[in-house]
Amino acid sequence: MTQYVGWLRGCGTALVTPFTAAGVVDEKRFRALVERQIAAGVRLLVPCGTTGEAATLTAPEQERLIGLTVETARGRAKVLAGAGSNATAGTIDRARAARAAGADALLVVAPYYNKPTQAGLAAHFRAVAQAVGDTPVVLYNVPGRTASNVAAPTTLALAREVENIVGVKEASGDLAQIMAILRDRPAGFRVLSGDDAVTLPLIALGADGIVSVVSNEAPDLMVNLTESALRGEWEAARELHYRLLPLMEANFLESNPGPVKAALAAMGLLEEHVRLPLVPVQEQTRARVRALLGTLGLVPGAAHVAA
Repeated sequence: MTQYVGWLRGCGTALVTPFTAAGVVDEKRFRALVERQIAAGVRLLVPCGTTGEAATLTAPEQERLIGLTVETARGRAKVLAGAGSNATAGTIDRARAARAAGADALLVVAPYYNKPTQAGLAAHFRAVAQAVGDTPVVLYNVPGRTASNVAAPTTLALAREVENIVGVKEASGDLAQIMAILRDRPAGFRVLSGDDAVTLPLIALGADGIVSVVSNEAPDLMVNLTESALRGEWEAARELHYRLLPLMEANFLESNPGPVKAALAAMGLLEEHVRLPLVPVQEQTRARVRALLGTLGLVPGAAHVAA
């Protein structure tokens, strides 16, 4: 039976990790970003994921960022901490560290680069879940980055058989696969969209929320979209969806989180630094993002910039 985690719903934000010009984590900016999310109504914070550049963070940096998120939130929002790697032993180490730092639940990505079979994926997730006791674990399926898809039968078997595997962040883009999970999941198992642009249709099909990128820029709008959809207020949700869709798409004109950091820099919320092998976005992308921020009223005097 799946452990029930009632708070795992709605709009969660995949937090960016701000860096200084020297390349170190900017803790002051990070705390301010967390406060901004909470003030906008976000009640699920996701540090150290893809958008947080987890692949270029050291283990101590990840543990510190998770601890900062917990400390800053002070119980006002839950923390779903990224804790994945491409090695099971390393994932267990990071998962235990995240738990020790105070995370409420763990987001565990499918191992990347190794291309494990479905049996290997299942064994990996079982081992991690077993290693963290009753701490809730959310699977993260993003085959475009990992080169291995967690198929619906694998997700469903883990949902039924491992009590503390409580949900999945589905970013496969495979609607048939996601519908199979939604249709056959056990009671209490949560399905979160991993793609902003399909949040509305997936909630219409029964999904429970989103781990969002665009909520870094427009948290209040994305919270309203998600909550409207969950309440069945489809007209309001649809209006917000189409209002945000251009920015959702622009956030992936180049490698995430490059465009998002360009947007947040334009808004004065951080300095636009990423870690290699990522590089800052091209000026054309920066101009497009800034123009869209202007149309949403998120930066002054930017709507005139050519799209």
